[in-house]
Amino acid sequence: MCGIVGIVSNRPVRARLVEGLIRLEYRGYDSAGIAVVNGQGIVRRRAPGKILNLQSVLDDAPIDGTCGIAHTRWATHGRPNTENAHPHQTGNVAIVHNGIIENFKPLREELARSGHIFATQTDSEVIAHLIQYHLDKDMDEESAFLASVDRLEGAYAVAALVGDANQTLYAARHGSPLVVGFGDGEMFIGSDAFALAPFTKRVLYLEEGDSAVVKIDAVCVRDNTGKPVERQIQMASISAAMAEKGNYSHFMEKEIHEQPEALARTMAAYIDPQSEMPLLAESAPLLENADRLVAIACGTAYLAASVAKYWFESLAGVHVETDIASEFRYRTPALPENGTALFISQSGETADTLAAMRYCKRAGLNTIGVLNAPESSIARETTAVMRTLAGPEIGVASTKAFTAQLAVLAISAIGTAQLRKKLNAVEAQRHIKAFEHLPELVRQAIATKEQCRTIAPTLAKAKQVFFIGRGVYYPLALEGALKLKEITYLPAEGYAAGELKHGPIALIEEGTPVIVIAPSDPLMEKTISNVEEMAARGAKIIAITDEAGAPQFEARAEHTIVLPDMPGLTGPIVAAIPLQLLAYYTALELGTNLDQPRNLAKSVTVE
Repeated sequence: MCGIVGIVSNRPVRARLVEGLIRLEYRGYDSAGIAVVNGQGIVRRRAPGKILNLQSVLDDAPIDGTCGIAHTRWATHGRPNTENAHPHQTGNVAIVHNGIIENFKPLREELARSGHIFATQTDSEVIAHLIQYHLDKDMDEESAFLASVDRLEGAYAVAALVGDANQTLYAARHGSPLVVGFGDGEMFIGSDAFALAPFTKRVLYLEEGDSAVVKIDAVCVRDNTGKPVERQIQMASISAAMAEKGNYSHFMEKEIHEQPEALARTMAAYIDPQSEMPLLAESAPLLENADRLVAIACGTAYLAASVAKYWFESLAGVHVETDIASEFRYRTPALPENGTALFISQSGETADTLAAMRYCKRAGLNTIGVLNAPESSIARETTAVMRTLAGPEIGVASTKAFTAQLAVLAISAIGTAQLRKKLNAVEAQRHIKAFEHLPELVRQAIATKEQCRTIAPTLAKAKQVFFIGRGVYYPLALEGALKLKEITYLPAEGYAAGELKHGPIALIEEGTPVIVIAPSDPLMEKTISNVEEMAARGAKIIAITDEAGAPQFEARAEHTIVLPDMPGLTGPIVAAIPLQLLAYYTALELGTNLDQPRNLAKSVTVE
């Protein structure tokens, strides 16, 4: 989603504001802009499209100063053009905003009656006018900012410049994250610590309802009552080097190849190397004693939850409900009296997932966050955290974060089964030992990339693509379809193989690619019969299987991607790799923007 960077310094800030925006590109955006205080007032430059367009505008009409704000916008209200790009400015006020102001229409009408003239179609512009309105009532700058924020309803992270020559940044958050960074003779604000990594690692995270007045050498934070508070300064774990593509063409390609290392790091945190038993730490009693688990997430994280449902139910005998966060939060779900809720999110800031988590907390449930961001809002507010150690994921289409989530959930299912006495120590150890070679199995799966590259032209020419699977491979089929849709824009659907005759098979015609995920397991024979039905109607079968299952596809599949033997619960993790590679190479064939696909954002921090 949109990105914010702000700097107050004793030296020029323009180049570093742009650098911060470049680091926020992974969040998704469609316009960009900066505003600085240059001693004569506030000046700004904006441009639709990529940051390169903004840089071109700045080359033609340079501006600089020692205090400034910058923004990448993902359009909600108003088209993505220069007029609607941030920063928004009126009088002596410029603001940038992430989120949605739900009451902007009545505020705008009220301000218009007072003579304010609006220049954009956005909800965000009303914030600048509110601040100017309060300044015109002879409020001081901080009071004007706080009074304006107090009028806002919805989700927001706001940063503002107020005054002609004031070396101060004003910031506030409600529902969208903001971080304050501490430098040497300068201070920073950003949507996340990743944006500030080249400048500082010393950060504090504003909490829900906080506001901040950031000066060149200090910050004053107030809570939602207006009372000054101390927030802990932390050392951010993200390094600037982790944002480089290195020798890879795209972040997605790099992150696919980083999965063996990411999985090894993650598993090391959850498996005792001496006993080869699961380590669940603070999550253990919450999982052991729950009479039901509720797993809530969005997008790819929801599909990780859907895979985990099979594991927890089959091994631990605990009933699991999976729910899409955006649906869960707007109904009145019946929750267990003694339940535990799992919230799966790469960023830990997903707006719908965060809202669902707060609902469950209010209902008295124990909460566990399965997260890649230990400093995130969900991490700070849940009862316990199961962290994935995938490292920063820049590509919008999740790859290493997804497989790391699966690894954590699989090990947790094994540990829960042991705690609930559904597995004895020997059985649990056998399941854990299956993960011993997982990084190497994933390396072997990545080695299928040339075969996936060969298949890509077939997919690129298709009108639609189908993915099918059974059991744990059904949600994986959904994930394969989602990956293809996200970065190629091709129509793609995932189905439970047994559901084909209940409608979807009507869509099969001559040449339709059908990707079948079917390693050898007790359900394979059933899946093969579905393959026969598809092939009889002219489908091009692309099989993803293992060495034992490959002979079943010799006469049935146009292409067979053969994976190594995948013991225990490792199958869906390893089988996810060729799905990622097929999507990657098909997008490459079509020439789409792989790392920043249209209309998508990495972290969806508004509903």
